[in-house]
Parts: sequence; structure tokens; C-alpha cells
Amino acid sequence: MIKYVFIVLVLCLQSPWAAAAVDWFKDESGRTKWQHLANFSSASLIIILSITAIYLLIYSRRAHRANRELTTIKNELEQRVKERTAAVEESNRKLIQSNQLLESEVAQHVITANQLRSSELYVKDILTSMPLMLVGLNKDGQVTQWNKRVEELSGVPSEKALGKTLWEAYPTMTIVPEHIQQAIEQNKIIHLKQSLRSLSHFDITIYPLQGPEPGVVILVDDVSKETTAENLLIHNDKMSFMGELASSMAHDINIPLQAILMDLKRFKNIMADSQKAGDKTPLLESIYSDMSDKGDQVAKIIHNLLTFARNRNSEKQMADIVDVMEHTVNLGKEVISVSDGLMFNQVKLEWQVEKGLPQVPCYITELQQVFLSLFRHACAALQKKIGTEGFEPTIKIILSESYDNMWIKIQHNGVGLTSEEQMSLFEPFFSNTQPAEDFDTGEHLSFSYYIITEQHQGHMAVTSDPAVGSTFHMQIPITR
Repeated sequence: MIKYVFIVLVLCLQSPWAAAAVDWFKDESGRTKWQHLANFSSASLIIILSITAIYLLIYSRRAHRANRELTTIKNELEQRVKERTAAVEESNRKLIQSNQLLESEVAQHVITANQLRSSELYVKDILTSMPLMLVGLNKDGQVTQWNKRVEELSGVPSEKALGKTLWEAYPTMTIVPEHIQQAIEQNKIIHLKQSLRSLSHFDITIYPLQGPEPGVVILVDDVSKETTAENLLIHNDKMSFMGELASSMAHDINIPLQAILMDLKRFKNIMADSQKAGDKTPLLESIYSDMSDKGDQVAKIIHNLLTFARNRNSEKQMADIVDVMEHTVNLGKEVISVSDGLMFNQVKLEWQVEKGLPQVPCYITELQQVFLSLFRHACAALQKKIGTEGFEPTIKIILSESYDNMWIKIQHNGVGLTSEEQMSLFEPFFSNTQPAEDFDTGEHLSFSYYIITEQHQGHMAVTSDPAVGSTFHMQIPITR
């Protein structure tokens, strides 16, 4: 600012006004009035200095106020810096602490995840290795678990079963959607039994799962061996009892029968003596002939009972199964009828026979007995539908060969069997009429089952629907 004042002063001195002012300080003779000039210069200098001093004072006050403001601002900035530094340090401290806690939690989560993974693998190994079939279902019946045992028995890998409904993945399962809903809604354990063609037996248990995702776990235990062993034990015990009973009856009947035959021989001798004497008694001869025939009949019955009571020693015979079946059909037309009046010869027969069937090693008489029992059973079922509009009693006979086995199927369109009846049909002394006095041997198929499975080393099963009818399946090995 002072520089600007001196510039203005220099310009003023160089201006025409300054030159006129210089002339003003000269007298008439042209000499300079130094006293006036000095006074003027001193006054001007004093004024300039005064102005400069005033300006400097104002500037100094402004500078002081600015310095004070700057100091205040500086102090505020320093305070803010301190506060920010303290906040950053606190944040850093908390961040470090949080990082330490996070690292600890992450480490704990890693440990927990490893433990969960190990537990999951352990549980998965248990589910995979367990001998029971295990199936997990959600509330919609979709498969969530499918262990190795289910894969083996169903032939469906878990990759194809997961996400599908149980009935899409395993159509032969007897569980219905109502069972699943009942277990979930009532939180109730449900026990079921399943028999597949009387060859395989399963105990099924449905356990409800109550949680965020409701569902069920199905455990299926294959009890075929236990059931077969139990039935075989019962069957053998009863067959043994029947053998002992038949043997006792045969011997008890044989003693008086032999006495009757001896009396008949004595009676014959007496008659012979009478004839020699000329006494003809044709009535006595007729009585004797009738008694003799009945005695022979009783002897044959006793012989059959004794044969049944003894163990088999004879060998199987090679036979044409078609001839055996035709002979049995002809025999059935003569002897089979039900109490209500339906005769076997009144039933429509349909044949489906594969050409070129080989001969089968078998016990012909026993097979005929099996076929007769099945025809009698079919007639009893057909009789129950007699009178139904449009109903024609029909039995279909199917004979075929498959995988070195002779397949024999006898199918009828009468009243079928319930699930409970199917499971018990081949057990000893089964009848679907409860009172003992109403027992019908036509419904007793345990001995037929024994003949096919034990004597012929085959298989026998039944598939049935109460509204459609029943089909008996028999499988007998072929020895070429």
C-alpha cells in the first residue's frame, strides 16, 4: 500500500500542478523561497506520514483481528483434528476388536462347519449302510431321502428318485398319500404290512416329522425270511400233526376193516356151501358184492392216507403240463361244484398256451391236486357274483415258458381277495369264513402252496382285486 502512495506522490510531483506549485515558491526575481518550500514540504510530509500512520494503524488492527481469527480457526482445527484423531483411533480400536471377534467367530464357524460336515457324513453313512429301506418324504410326498437299500430293491438310483413323488419313483409301494397326510396331520406313527405276491413280506413304519418343513420318514423292514421261516415252521408242525393223525386213523380203521373182510370171506364160504347144497340165495350174493366193493373203497382210502403220512421216496416224472392241465379240467368238470349250485362245467374256459412248451419234471398227481384246488377256489369266488348283470363266470388258463421256468397262471373274474386275505391265503388252515363249522376246503390253499414251493422247488403267489378277480401265479423250474 505504501508503494502505491509513493507512486501517487511521484506522479503528483511530475504533474503540471506540481510544476505550478514550484513556480509559486519563487519570488519576482526568480529566486526560490526555500523557507516556504521547506514548510510546505514538511507539512506535506507530515500529512503523508500521518495518513500512512493512520493506514498502518488500521492495517495493524485488521491484521491483529485476522490473526486472532486465524488463531481461533487454528485452535478449532486443532481441536477437530484431535477429536477426529481420537475418533479414528477409537474406530480403529473397535475395528481391531471386531476383527479379532470376527476371526474368532470364523474359526468357531469353521470348526462347527467341519463338525456338522462330519456329522452329516456320519449320519449319511448310517442311513446308507443300514439294512432297512429308508425313504424321506416332504408334505407333498416328494422324495428327500433314498438310501442304498431302497436302490437295491427298487432298482431306482437316488439321483432319479429325489424330487419325484414316492409313487412316481416306486409304483409298487402300497403306501397311499392318505397315509402320509394322516401321519403329518395327526402326528401319529403308522404301521403297515405289505406282501408282494406272497413271496416278499415287509413291515412298513411311517414316522411323522414336525418342524419348519413337515414330512415323514418311512422305514421298510424286509421280513420275508422270518415270515417264511415262521410259516414253514407252523406248516411243518401242522403237516406233521396231520401225518400222525392220518396214520392213527388209518390203523384204527384198518383193524375193524380187516375183521369185516374176514367176516365177508367166511360169509362167502358159507354161501358156497349153501350153493353146493342147492340153496340159492341171490339176495345174499348181491349184498356180498356191494359190501365187497365198499370194502375195497375203504381200503383205497386207507392206502392214500398211509401214503400221505409217509415221506415221499418216488422220483419226479417228465410230463407235458398241457396234458396234465387238460386232464385236470376234464376231472374238474365231473367232481367240482359249490354248495350254491355252480358247476365247473358251467364256467367259460379261456386258454392261452404258448407253442412248443417243454416237458416239466413233476409229481403229476400232486399238480393235479393243486389245479383242482385252484379251480374249486375260483368256482367259490365266481358263485359270489352270480346274478350280477352282464356277468359271465370265466376262468383263464395261461401256460408259458420264461427263463428256464414254466409259468402257470389261473385267473378268474369272480370276487377277489382283500389285502389281509392275500397275506394269509397260503398259511395253514386259512379260510375267509370265520366259523369252524363253515370251513370250506376249497379255500384252503396251504397244501397247494407246499406242493409247489417245497415238492417242486417253485414259487406260488396271488394278485387280486376284490372288484376284478384273482390271478394265481405258479413258477416251476424246467430241467432239460
